[in-house]
Amino acid sequence: MKVQEIKEIAQRMGITVRKATKTELVRTIQAQEGNSQCFDTGIARDCGQENCLWRGDCK
Repeated sequence: MKVQEIKEIAQRMGITVRKATKTELVRTIQAQEGNSQCFDTGIARDCGQENCLWRGDCK
């Protein structure tokens, strides 16, 4: 997913975007949703979140 798309999702959720990186934005969204902030932490194969919106970009 492109950063601009993530920024739009964040803004709809009331998250201040500013100059946040893709990883920062995704983790902030995950936290606001009450999910583990696991994006881009290297545990994608073990996180158990198969239906995660960020799964395709995660490492």
